[in-house]
Amino acid sequence: MNNRFEETLYDAHRHVFSVEEVYFEHKSEHQHIIIFHNSKFGRIMALDGVIQTTEKDEFIYHEMLTHVPILAHGAVKNVLIIGGGDGGILREVLQHKGVERVTMVEIDGAVVDMCKKFLPAHSAGSFDNPRLNLVIADGADFVRTTKDKFDVVIVDSTDPIGPGEVLFRFDFYKACKDLMTPGGIIVTQNGVIFFQPDEVKNTARCFSKLFAGWTIYSGAVPTYIGGVMGFGWGTDNADLKKIPLETLQQRYATSGIKTRYYTPEIHKASFALPQYVNELITNALK
Repeated sequence: MNNRFEETLYDAHRHVFSVEEVYFEHKSEHQHIIIFHNSKFGRIMALDGVIQTTEKDEFIYHEMLTHVPILAHGAVKNVLIIGGGDGGILREVLQHKGVERVTMVEIDGAVVDMCKKFLPAHSAGSFDNPRLNLVIADGADFVRTTKDKFDVVIVDSTDPIGPGEVLFRFDFYKACKDLMTPGGIIVTQNGVIFFQPDEVKNTARCFSKLFAGWTIYSGAVPTYIGGVMGFGWGTDNADLKKIPLETLQQRYATSGIKTRYYTPEIHKASFALPQYVNELITNALK
């Protein structure tokens, strides 16, 4: 490694991190896992050569994938997390006292074990919460076979490479819709839009066939170089995208959650997309 980690996500350019210390490195049944320390970002986890999360800015990603759908819905009791082995999404979901049950499906138990040990701040003890039902299994298989229903589905996947590829297919999204309660919301990780436009185009094509209310919203995470990250949004209640600011402010104030990035104002603004993204979506549907 020569005291640096060179991300392999893109062919045309590289994102390079200095490595001060390697805490863990292992080739599991599913993927190569490494957790190391960088002086700027703190502890960093990469899977199959691609940065997944860092201590420094993970809160942005996890808050935007969690609080946007939960506060838009307003009455969430049962949440499904697909992926999310580092525990960051789980930590944020469990802040919501109204959530009665969280089912988290992670394909690689080694990721959970190593993140609990080497990235403990991500989960902050949430793996011990009695409201959690942790399932080590393929998320695509789980959504096809479970009989449970969920108010919010959060797909915290890797990019569509290796184990994460099946989580970007129409049949997976269709299975997710089938297990959502009326007015339920699904949100998905869709990569950095400027460099990974195919992920947004794929979501647009799939969600436009499945949901009455669908779109992309965004958030800026410094680790994921190249501009704003896209998050897929799908629901049969189109009004949930347009919740008034005053309602979001009231829900946020009474929720008891603490955030470092999310605000009701950021929530509303995240649905306003740059024109090149609007055109990307429009062209994808032609």
